[in-house]
Amino acid sequence: MSITAHIAAMDPNFTDFLIPEPAFFGPLFTMLVLALVLDAVFGDFPWLFSRIGHPVVWFGNLIAWFEKRLNRPDRSNADRLLRGTITSLAVIAFAAAFGGLVQFISAFGEVFMVFEVLLVAVLIAQKGLYQHVKAVAVALKKDGIAGGRKAVSMIVGRNPDTLDEAGVSRAAIESCAENFSDGVVAPLFWYVVGGPIGICAYKAINTLDSMIGHRNDRYLYFGRFAARLDDVVNFVPARIAGGVICLAAWIGGKISGKAACQTMLRDAKKHKSPNAGWQEAAFAGALEIALAGPRQYGSEVVDDPYIGDGRRDLTAIDIDRALRLFTTSCLINGAWPIVLKVIWIGL
Repeated sequence: MSITAHIAAMDPNFTDFLIPEPAFFGPLFTMLVLALVLDAVFGDFPWLFSRIGHPVVWFGNLIAWFEKRLNRPDRSNADRLLRGTITSLAVIAFAAAFGGLVQFISAFGEVFMVFEVLLVAVLIAQKGLYQHVKAVAVALKKDGIAGGRKAVSMIVGRNPDTLDEAGVSRAAIESCAENFSDGVVAPLFWYVVGGPIGICAYKAINTLDSMIGHRNDRYLYFGRFAARLDDVVNFVPARIAGGVICLAAWIGGKISGKAACQTMLRDAKKHKSPNAGWQEAAFAGALEIALAGPRQYGSEVVDDPYIGDGRRDLTAIDIDRALRLFTTSCLINGAWPIVLKVIWIGL
């Protein structure tokens, strides 16, 4: 018998003072769990969205439409900053409106909630990320460095032709770590905070950052608002993600949770991003490897410090180890709503 049930048995009037169950434990909880399961099983539903287009692709097309028309090199920096801000707000408003429409339809009843479940499932990228990173390990093993370079070019922006096997492996693991927050933890977090509107707005912000939030001549001012906003909305999820990875490392018998935490707290600040370093440092410590370091994007060489003080000669085997850590992290990330529900019921 739970504590509340025991007290209620002694005092029938006690139930009049009970705190009502949070709204999160109602339909939102059920839809979130169903969405996580659907994503784990079906991924991005390629059979569906190859026909109608993925929502993130819709957001990306809208961003490209605005950017082509408003990002003029002959404009002043202040004007380009204003135009980029207008672009960002317009795209976010469109995404939020789309999420609001799904939420409105879902409110008609249980049958219509399938639209919200499907939306959340396609905006949380557990299986898709796993498959893309796994493809790099498979290509390295099967086709050598040429295959690995081709596979990793699909998930990172750096120049793959300059990468050796260690560089390809490191790039794949870094993508896995960083996108665990952007693609898994943060969408779930913003769905819990704001429902379909929250998760759609977040994905629009994240897409804006990936498309125009670059520090080059073309986007330095036009994409500045998008980049700063992305830093803000990922601040809390990134730190949650780092903690989840440390917990996953502690649960995994062959990797070190203590080293993950120590490295995360020590090296997270070494990353240029205020958020990405938390996940990468946790992965580096857990797997006893070194990530980041000098790398090349196009013709630009970035001389960043290494994160983690472990091995640098990484291979496809290390990618497989990282994916096992990622899988455990996803399970923990998906389990916390269930744990909260169980705790609440037991009180």
